[in-house]
Amino acid sequence: MKNLTKILLVFFGIMVFIVAIGLWYLKSYLPNVGPAPDLKVELTYERQIHGSYLANHVMVCIDCHSLRDWEIFSGPPIPGTEGSGGERFGRDFGFPGEFYSPNITPGGIGQWTDGEVFRAITTGVTREGKAIFPVMPYLDYGKLDESDILDVIAFIRSLPPVENSFPEREFDFPMGLIVNTIPKKADLTIRPNPLDKVDYGKYVFTAAACTDCHTKEVKGKVVGEYLAGGFEFNLPDGSVLRSSNITPHVTGIGLWNEEFFVNRFRVFSDPAYIPEKVNPGEFMTVMPWIMYSGMSHEDLSSIFQYLRTVAPSENVVERFTFAGR
Repeated sequence: MKNLTKILLVFFGIMVFIVAIGLWYLKSYLPNVGPAPDLKVELTYERQIHGSYLANHVMVCIDCHSLRDWEIFSGPPIPGTEGSGGERFGRDFGFPGEFYSPNITPGGIGQWTDGEVFRAITTGVTREGKAIFPVMPYLDYGKLDESDILDVIAFIRSLPPVENSFPEREFDFPMGLIVNTIPKKADLTIRPNPLDKVDYGKYVFTAAACTDCHTKEVKGKVVGEYLAGGFEFNLPDGSVLRSSNITPHVTGIGLWNEEFFVNRFRVFSDPAYIPEKVNPGEFMTVMPWIMYSGMSHEDLSSIFQYLRTVAPSENVVERFTFAGR
């Protein structure tokens, strides 16, 4: 009996040691994506204009790094807050903690080198070496063309500086450890020729990080079929929004044509469109329609052509469940 007790104590001690080493490794050696590259972005007019297009209408960086007006349909950025951060991603939305988007104007990251900004966008590691929670889709951005990332950096360097501060982020256990395992080295590519509509459409689709919302996940684990929708967004009033099936199945967008798809976005950039006020308990979406509506016809039509090539998935999605139902 004594020998068994000793064996169990030794086994327990070894397990505690292994766990302690693992925790120490997670906290001390991860994330490990290498040093920030030594680069300096040329702030040309062309770079800033294209970077503005990407940051506002494709990658929609400004969508998260601004305060959004949740009294207006799709929550467009509040004028004057562009890039200044402060948008909250909290437990009431289903996040594993409390997070605030950082200020990316020169008043927030003006001391960062261009290489440090580049590393943050493409690998998810801050200037201080901390892992960024992947509400920012850096795993997608790390697959883009280096030139596009440089254009975005040129644009955010041109933003008016704003000085502000927000509460420190809070992670629920064990996400505070898991987050360190998520960043990875960038796998940059070359932007396809726009004449190759499918490959180019896939590239723009990746830049827009559409997969992140249109493929169902639960606690960060993919549980649904690719682009079949059903990802749940818990809204503050208790309602639940679910992403749409955008595969070419009849339960998705299988009956749509290119013109219908493009116009579905374009309606929000029509001069006749009046932003709709949304009251608590009414239908609301987190999809930044107004920002995406500024995407070029070429980019939208290419995305559609790419979507026609993905595997069709039958999935009828209940788009919205009103609070109390």
